[in-house]
Amino acid sequence: MKTLNKYIFTALMVTGLSACSFLGEDPQSFVSGKNYFKNAQQCESVVNSTYTQLRAVFNETFWLMTEGTSDIIYNPSSSNINAIMDISPARCGMSESIWNNSYKMIMYANAAVEGIRTAPIDSIAKARLISEAKVMRAFWYYQLTSAFGDVPFYFDDVKDYETMERIAKLPRMSAVDTREAIINDLRESLTYDEEGKYTGPLPMKKASEIEHGRAGWAMGEMLIAKMALWNAAYDKTSGTDWHGVALEALHHIESVYGDLAQYPINDLLFRNKNTPEVIFEIQHTYDTGGLSYVSNLAAVCMPKYDSKSKLFDGVAIPELDTLAKVGTCSRPNLYFCGAIQPNAGVDKRAKINMAWDYNGTEFSSTNPKPWMGPKFWCPGMNQTEDFNNYPIFRYADAVLMMAECYMAKQDQTNFLKYLNMVKTRAGLPEYRFSKWIKAEEELRDERARELFGEFQRKYDLVRWGIWYERVMAYSDFEKLKQTVKPCHEFLPIPDKQVIYSGYSLDNNAYKEYGL
Repeated sequence: MKTLNKYIFTALMVTGLSACSFLGEDPQSFVSGKNYFKNAQQCESVVNSTYTQLRAVFNETFWLMTEGTSDIIYNPSSSNINAIMDISPARCGMSESIWNNSYKMIMYANAAVEGIRTAPIDSIAKARLISEAKVMRAFWYYQLTSAFGDVPFYFDDVKDYETMERIAKLPRMSAVDTREAIINDLRESLTYDEEGKYTGPLPMKKASEIEHGRAGWAMGEMLIAKMALWNAAYDKTSGTDWHGVALEALHHIESVYGDLAQYPINDLLFRNKNTPEVIFEIQHTYDTGGLSYVSNLAAVCMPKYDSKSKLFDGVAIPELDTLAKVGTCSRPNLYFCGAIQPNAGVDKRAKINMAWDYNGTEFSSTNPKPWMGPKFWCPGMNQTEDFNNYPIFRYADAVLMMAECYMAKQDQTNFLKYLNMVKTRAGLPEYRFSKWIKAEEELRDERARELFGEFQRKYDLVRWGIWYERVMAYSDFEKLKQTVKPCHEFLPIPDKQVIYSGYSLDNNAYKEYGL
């Protein structure tokens, strides 16, 4: 037992050091096992550890799974199993990374919550750190339930072998129940008095006002809303007004973030980091000869590059360094660039999302489909080193979620208010209501336009129950359409995890398709 305890806290210590470097802090003392949680600095180091696998998950491969296997974007890589959904419990691709890293972060978050409760530190700091750990725990459970559906759920601090063995044998728990438990847990920290005044320990302010991109109050409210919308689609028995739950959290965000029109449309570029509209984003930095935290998403989202001519599909792009290395290039599909966001329209986001030309000079290979736009490009890239930040949650997403909630309640006035808030900022004419079935399609299209390429599309389609049919109807990538199956709406649990659980876990949906 002592050996296990020492091992767990050694892992926390090492990861905490990495997290502190990422967060720009200067850790002074880290100790193991029994000496942890003795001061605020040590407590914060454990909370920091819950961030350390963000970059391991949110990379170009995860992007290919959430955006490239959708109805609007594809990556024509026939050999990348994640791009063509050629995955199974035995050949699970990115799903192993999502599973392992998410549960590792949950273990660290559980340790932080329980350890800090009894730490001899200031009560205000204690409440703030516990709340931040809970937000990060919720974030990782959100990723798990969105990617896998029903998953094992626990809040236990793994202090001994008995606890570890019990948790290892946990079966899948209903994702609806998991999300409800997470929402209730977050509400213990994001508290409001009877008059609606916020009383929680996390500062009620925009994410851009928090140092180092840490999770805060707004992210907690966003997670409540996100999980409530999932439950609205999947909870068939409780009778809970999940759209009402989501709206309460979203209106809290609105009270601070205000009118969407105040946020510039150019802030959608990934290179513009920690802008006022952001609620949470993955942090990357680059320093020649120094410490770098980079990924490779831009390398699969830029026009093809000729190293001999130094041209990107026949065009010089000075903002993109000639040392850049471009991989298999992703593209918007014909459905998106032809029907949802055509180049000839007035949508200001079209030239951010897609690239038909550069400063008026047309690319050589954009007939009939453009390249991914400057939203994803990374100026000054060295090889594939992309040091843009990746937005995960933005205020425009929250606004569109409010529109979706009001659509579910058939509140036409508020539906139009929030939908048109997004459309107006983009320079589009206001939507004129006719029928709810058409309004639903317009909302789905508006989420595609606004959140294009932001790690969202597959989750949206699965939540709406239309992912497989939309991929088959609209994807331009024939190899994907030959490989993908309905069971791929949720990822497979890796076989080794099923075996380790003593077969408490299963992949029954995949068995139906012989996988």
